[in-house]
Amino acid sequence: MALPPLDSPQWQSPWRAFAWGLRSITQTILTIVLFVTYLGIGALAHDTHFSLLWALCSTLFVWAGPAQIILITTLGSGATIIQSAIAVTVSAIRLFPMVVSVLPLMRTPATKRRELIFAAHLTAVTLWVECHRFLPQVPRERRIAFVHGLGCGLVSVCLTANTVGYFLAANLTQTLGAAILLLTPLSFLFSTARNSREVADVVALTLGILLYPLAAKMNSGLDILVSGVVAGTIAYGVHWWREVRA
Repeated sequence: MALPPLDSPQWQSPWRAFAWGLRSITQTILTIVLFVTYLGIGALAHDTHFSLLWALCSTLFVWAGPAQIILITTLGSGATIIQSAIAVTVSAIRLFPMVVSVLPLMRTPATKRRELIFAAHLTAVTLWVECHRFLPQVPRERRIAFVHGLGCGLVSVCLTANTVGYFLAANLTQTLGAAILLLTPLSFLFSTARNSREVADVVALTLGILLYPLAAKMNSGLDILVSGVVAGTIAYGVHWWREVRA
């Protein structure tokens, strides 16, 4: 199912743009990956004795698989709410650059800040990846509505998976549960590689992968952050150098 042309009358209504965003969840393999991942999160919530309602609310309000796993495991191990909140907040910082890079794709000169709040909340890795793929095919004045539809569709898939995983928890082995949760970082890695079009993107991705084993030897707990910052800084330097030479 391809999106309508930019000048199609189907983009005239915000509700139609929302509907196209909702339908676009069928055009990405990440929908299946999210479903399987949130099966595991639902099962994890069950095994750590949280209620189904609590698991669903964590998906609605946190909306980030790794952060939800941190929340469930820290609270399940006896940590206080404040300690868990700090851990989730630190994990969520990684999403800030994604929000910063995606929101300008939706804004128009007439866009008010309050119109971007819900889109900012929906921006997680999956939405960030797919926005860079879909939004160039959507008229700028309809992009916020489209992202609302896409985000609501993805959240609905995850809520359904939470419910199914919660009731299937007794049939999921520990190994299978771990393998399911591993699907998310692998799918994000492959999707990011697919969307890497600039030299700086390729440099950042390649260096991030190569530097991670070295950063892991630091045993600091910040291995991903360290490898990402170093790789991203070098990639920016390469981009700046190419711009100066051009």
